[in-house]
Amino acid sequence: MFIDIHAHFVPKKMLDDLAGKRHSFPSVQAFAENGVRVSFSGQDAKRPIFAAMSDVDGRLSWLGERKIDKQVVAGWLDLFGYELPADEGADWSRFLNEYMMKGVARAEKLVPLATVPLQSGKLAARVLEEALDAGFHGAMIGTQPKGQGGVLDDPDLDPFWETASSRKAVIYVHPTFGAHDDRLRAYGLVSAVARATDTTIAVSRLLFSGHLQRYPDLKLVVSHGGAALPYLLGRLRASYKTEKGKRADPVESFEKLYFDTVVYDERALRFLCEVAGASNVMMGTDQPFAIGETEPVKLIDCCGFGATERAAMLGGTAARLFGI
Repeated sequence: MFIDIHAHFVPKKMLDDLAGKRHSFPSVQAFAENGVRVSFSGQDAKRPIFAAMSDVDGRLSWLGERKIDKQVVAGWLDLFGYELPADEGADWSRFLNEYMMKGVARAEKLVPLATVPLQSGKLAARVLEEALDAGFHGAMIGTQPKGQGGVLDDPDLDPFWETASSRKAVIYVHPTFGAHDDRLRAYGLVSAVARATDTTIAVSRLLFSGHLQRYPDLKLVVSHGGAALPYLLGRLRASYKTEKGKRADPVESFEKLYFDTVVYDERALRFLCEVAGASNVMMGTDQPFAIGETEPVKLIDCCGFGATERAAMLGGTAARLFGI
């Protein structure tokens, strides 16, 4: 079984209801402008949600052409609504999850991940419990809870991490970074560079904070091949040795991480597998974004992995991890 673990999906019925203002969230505004755009708590509207995000038939055809049997789908980070007040944010996550579950019901190939309100660790824990009980296969979270500058090792989030560990849940970390640094506003650097930087910072904090030791049954997946983490692992180790006792060993934590193959380059994929182990690397596409990996099976096959490694990356590890 071939499994794509990294894709995004927004059910069309939810978009129609948002555009038609058929919702009860006072801090959520929706605009029909070249696709639906959403604004939270009076802030600037997010990017338009493009049609391919909701096109189930086109998605299934794309998967069939590549002989991919299952696709793990999460929502779009622009819709996670971490800017909302906590209680409203929890209900918004439930709203997204309800539509996600209904949206995948007609497509057996699609495996849903939940959204949780990282504005509040207690509420995020509660919504995660509800989602897992409802049949979700884990959750995707953004790198910056509580808005710009938020950190995943915030003590307020401890109840969420405790629940994720106790439920042995898969938590997929995905970047949320925008163009806050003016140097990124040219050449498409927000997508090409900044998102990788954002992930690297967020997960490095989790490595040094010892979260993966404190919550040992947590299954943490890092998007985009772990961003720069595999390349920086030696530097993280050297930094740790300068102040032993003041932070957790990042290498010990790194060994517990899982990664997708969205790196676009066979040399990068080979290096990731050399550092992390092929059994901790799973096929991903970031579909349906233009920057997504269009031929994920070919990328793995051109690396020359052995049969056992190939089987694990194409679907074996994902089937076990996500309970597919």
